[in-house]
Amino acid sequence: MRDLVEIGMNRTAMRAYGLDDVEIVPSRRTRSSKDVSLAWQIDAYRFEIPLITHPTDAIVSPGTAVRVGELGGLGVLNAEGLWARHSDPEEALLRVVQAAEEEDGDAAVKLLQELHAAPVRVDLLTEAIRTVRESGVTVAARVSPQHAQELTPDLLAAGVEILILQGTIISAEHVERDGEPLNLKRFIADLDVPVIAGGAGDYRTAMHLMRTGAAGVIVGFGESHATTTNQVLGIGVPMASAIADAAAARRDYLDETGGRYVHIIADGSMKHSGDIAKAIACGADAVMLGESLTNADEAPGQGFYWTAAAAHPSLPRSDVFGFSGSSYDLETLLFGPSSNPFGTVNLFGALRRAMAKTGYSDLKEFQKVGLTVRR
Repeated sequence: MRDLVEIGMNRTAMRAYGLDDVEIVPSRRTRSSKDVSLAWQIDAYRFEIPLITHPTDAIVSPGTAVRVGELGGLGVLNAEGLWARHSDPEEALLRVVQAAEEEDGDAAVKLLQELHAAPVRVDLLTEAIRTVRESGVTVAARVSPQHAQELTPDLLAAGVEILILQGTIISAEHVERDGEPLNLKRFIADLDVPVIAGGAGDYRTAMHLMRTGAAGVIVGFGESHATTTNQVLGIGVPMASAIADAAAARRDYLDETGGRYVHIIADGSMKHSGDIAKAIACGADAVMLGESLTNADEAPGQGFYWTAAAAHPSLPRSDVFGFSGSSYDLETLLFGPSSNPFGTVNLFGALRRAMAKTGYSDLKEFQKVGLTVRR
């Protein structure tokens, strides 16, 4: 049980820790990096690195999703993004980049709102998914809880193999006065594909999502330089504690079900390769990266990053943030070689080295590594 801190008379808050607050402790042994495996598997799908892309048009096109898959990760298309709404998404993206370079700081978000006012077209969505499917890599797409029932049949018909059900904040128990809310447990039970649902930020929500039958739970709200959820809603989650809490829920759910393992996907607050290592060390099975991939040559956003929440019609919760610096091809960004000493290139080579330096040979073992708290 974490400490409760008194923040005023009769009001307490739970102490929580971010990834910056923890560090990995070396063990009594080391091993060669070539003896370390970064592979993981969810349902019948195996991946060579624990990478899922954040489902934003800024970093994932059908072509980028294919390339991520070829490199051993899972690229996730946004089924409600520009590739599903516009016949020339590259032109739409160029307009967003040009708007982001204007002096009007709101111009790019206004344009994203306008572009996302166009309806989702099944033919365009099917074509985007077909590009990924025909490459032979695993096909994944993200849909919001609000449009899951409407779009999922078309996604499955197009060939989606893993469904990402993701909102900024999601629950298994949505209460609505008017209308019929999504019954997540019934929805997942009716599908023949694994569902990864999130984001969650605490033990209870993670446990509830596991009990719906989700194969994976996304922990975190995609915190990055671009996201503004904390500023807009006052809602945030220190990632080290959130991942550890979800891992505790996974352990208890494993006992509750007699062996059903639900994967934890960490999403947010990972600016450097060391943060990826810490996220796995806290209990994650894989990480969902967005901001870290912005400077990939293959990224459609051309150095700009935003999340799907930027296009909300009345309350956007993401800016269009530009990153300066060198660009790299995606393979170099993930596996090096690197001359950058700050942990922003060779992201998974660094994870492999961290595991080797602490003596662990696979991801599940590395979840048991010692941790210290800075403060």
